[in-house]
Amino acid sequence: MSSFLYGLGRSSYRHRLRVVLLWLAVLVVLGGASAAVSKGFDENFSLPGTESQTALDSLNRTFPQAGGTTAQMVVVPRDGQSVRSTAAKKAIDASAERLRDVAQVDTVSGPFDEYAKGQVASDDSAAIIKVTFAVPAVDIGETTFDELQQQRAELQTALPGSQVSVGGDAYTGGTPGVSWVEAIGVVVALIVLWLTLGSLRAAGMPLVTALLGVGLTVALIFGATGFATVSSTTPLLALMLGLAVGIDYALFITSRHRDQLRQGMDPEESVAQAVATAGSAVVFAGMTVMIALVGLSVAGIPFLSIMGVAAAVGVAIAVLIALTLLPALLGFLGARLRPKVKPPVEEQAAAAAEQASQSPARAMRQPRAARAGRAVPTKRPRVGLGRRWVRVVTRFPLVTVLLVLVALGAMAYPAKDLRIALPSNGTADAGSPARVTYDLVAEHFGQGYNGPLIVTATIVGSDDPLGVMDGMADELRTLPGVASVPLATPNEDADTGIIQVIPEGAPDSQETKQLVRDIRALEPHFQAEYGVATAVTGFTAVGIDISDRLGAALLPFGILVVGLSLVLLTMVFRSIWVPVKATVGFLLSVGAAFGATAMVFEYGWFGSVFNVHQTAPVISFLPILLMGILFGLAMDYEVFLVSRMREEYVHGVARAGGPSRAVARSAVEEGFVASSRVVVAAAVIMLSVFGGFVPDGEGPIKTIGFGLAVGVFVDAFVVRMTLVPAVLTLLGTRAWWLPRWIDRRLPSFDVEGEGLHHQVALASWPSADDHHLVLAEGLRVGGWEVSTALPPGETLVVEGPASPGRTALLLTLAGRMRLPGTGEGAPARVKVAGFVLPEQAGRVRRRTAYVDCAATEDLARELAALGRATPDVLFLDRLDALAGPGADPDARAAVARALDAVAAGGTTAAVVAVADAAALDTLLRGPRRVLDLRPRPALAQA
Repeated sequence: MSSFLYGLGRSSYRHRLRVVLLWLAVLVVLGGASAAVSKGFDENFSLPGTESQTALDSLNRTFPQAGGTTAQMVVVPRDGQSVRSTAAKKAIDASAERLRDVAQVDTVSGPFDEYAKGQVASDDSAAIIKVTFAVPAVDIGETTFDELQQQRAELQTALPGSQVSVGGDAYTGGTPGVSWVEAIGVVVALIVLWLTLGSLRAAGMPLVTALLGVGLTVALIFGATGFATVSSTTPLLALMLGLAVGIDYALFITSRHRDQLRQGMDPEESVAQAVATAGSAVVFAGMTVMIALVGLSVAGIPFLSIMGVAAAVGVAIAVLIALTLLPALLGFLGARLRPKVKPPVEEQAAAAAEQASQSPARAMRQPRAARAGRAVPTKRPRVGLGRRWVRVVTRFPLVTVLLVLVALGAMAYPAKDLRIALPSNGTADAGSPARVTYDLVAEHFGQGYNGPLIVTATIVGSDDPLGVMDGMADELRTLPGVASVPLATPNEDADTGIIQVIPEGAPDSQETKQLVRDIRALEPHFQAEYGVATAVTGFTAVGIDISDRLGAALLPFGILVVGLSLVLLTMVFRSIWVPVKATVGFLLSVGAAFGATAMVFEYGWFGSVFNVHQTAPVISFLPILLMGILFGLAMDYEVFLVSRMREEYVHGVARAGGPSRAVARSAVEEGFVASSRVVVAAAVIMLSVFGGFVPDGEGPIKTIGFGLAVGVFVDAFVVRMTLVPAVLTLLGTRAWWLPRWIDRRLPSFDVEGEGLHHQVALASWPSADDHHLVLAEGLRVGGWEVSTALPPGETLVVEGPASPGRTALLLTLAGRMRLPGTGEGAPARVKVAGFVLPEQAGRVRRRTAYVDCAATEDLARELAALGRATPDVLFLDRLDALAGPGADPDARAAVARALDAVAAGGTTAAVVAVADAAALDTLLRGPRRVLDLRPRPALAQA
């Protein structure tokens, strides 16, 4: 992958104007398309297959007037006045009549209509006008909402001193907004980037690319509302996550680019290598986040799956932009991003002496020792904060581990009290029409009125549908937690009946949840007593079912995430203990995030600090969402931090001649110091972005932002930068141990782009003007160490008995098989058609052709087709099949023509494998080189 990214980075650098224009064109096109098809966000969550959703779908068909989108106009007269007074009643009835003429309104139920029930408060202090729409909530136009507000204002004017508010289901959705408070996070991110990169120009690159990525993601989400049910939380989540990872991913690449420029590397080469190395880690980090987000679909909840996919698309866009647009922008700045390098101490002293000799005044400002010609004592080098910190946490590693475990365990303990529920108008912004209406209804009608339960009954076979409905209603009134049963009626066809049950508790309370269980427990009784099938539905029941489903899905999702982290990290670090430690740390971070969320939003602790004025359950999908996102971010920090420690350990073992505890301890310290600066910057940026949604954020996104901010803080600073060094120091050399049988079976993942160093080192090997088509040195295949050089116009004959080793050599040189091994000492060096193996195997395959002469049915036709394609190198395996007297003459002629073309053209080459090179005398008339692989422990080459 690093080879592909290397080419991608270089291409983006060279064609930077095209890349920038292409991304801008994509943004414009997507923005225009989304504006044309967008329908708005929908908070009507559904859960196919559950009792509540099945009953609700059936109700929409058999009892449409009970299942449509509704709005409530709550009327509260001035203090002391009853809604039943003549003036109030007249004004309310007139308003209800006018509402019937509003566009898209289907029916209006006034509080004093003949069949209206439960629409007047028990103390006559308030009344409700119910409006049912003929269209779904997402199709209600702005004109309709404007007319509703106009009618509200007219009614409030007709009743001086009254309060009239419009809310209800129709006001649940809406377009999410971003306030100036969220922008503070972006400003903080810019400051952190400036301090980390040391250049305002460099700091602007990650910010620009992240903002473009967020714009594309939000445009896609708005467009998706025209085809799918999308929650208003989705774009805010994508905005928050896309901004955070977009800045971080660009930071990693830009930081590597600046470091390479500081070392004197050419800007174009530096960009290409930065994309190949840091970009490989970015791809890995992005993949883990995307897998976790898409994995949210295991819950089987459509709106959550859409949310996860949308966020994953945002992360994918951030990765693509970091790998393409960022290199293009870096190309515009070129060498101007090169940091200023301070000259060595000796050069500074010489320059100072020269200045002093030219100016007596400057000489007097030199130290006295320098003026006297004596050496100026040097100061001890400063020990950076990162080195001080890692030395503190690793001095007594066992104590550090115990302290972290106890602290995070205590922090996670309140998570046991974390309640979950779907968002409602009760969590809407204070002062919004939806929230004001919700609060007025709760104040005058009871909390349960905002979340009525609907009990449906299939009464098609009943002889007395009215009696059945009344009997069931009477029994439901006796249940604990029931405030009232205002409605029990069959539909016009007398095949379906509904009973409206008003709970005593709020929609998200445990009492209401228990009431739903109690009513469902009566289903067998109703079947036996009345002969009808019943079900409990309504927004509250659907929300309870969704919360239960999410709670049940948390464990399998956790197993998926933990299992994935173990496998991925084992592949990356070739270790048993590193993945186990990383997974335990991830679980500690998640537990701490859950516990802190419960402290603030459930207990109300520090509520004034975080602008939380009432406690309430958090949104149902918060736990599973936090677990998925934090998994990706935790793996991100783990890879960037521990990969550098592993690199230091490998180099330390090589220098010391073997592993030791001192080498392992030094690797932890040096790796931490080298990588901690960027990891700290990335974590602070994410904290600022996530935290920006807490002070002034909307209900659901506020809790998500808070949970992510706490999770990132704990994972980055407590787990990765405190627990990880301590555990690795405690384990010593055992931290990097992996059983050989596992190592052999696991694929490798070059997350740091180590293979690129091999490719770059061989780019000009053996010389810049070398034109050999096949070069191999120290290649070990089948017990033979192969070294050869094949120029254009010649054929290499691999001579030896048919064996897996001979075929393996041809497949390896043709890029069809990974390098099977290396010789003693330095690693193998192999180039074919100018490309390095194994890093550029894909390009080698495209420039070469491999033919098994013994297995190809129509060899003549195959070679004729290859002749038209003119591969740089033609590999012919098991050519012995044509050596006998019974060989196909057409095939022999085709082979002869192919080999003659190699000799005549002078631009291509061939590699053939036979048991005896003499058998080729009639086929091969051009120059040849023989590689003898006959059974003997030596290599012969002629």
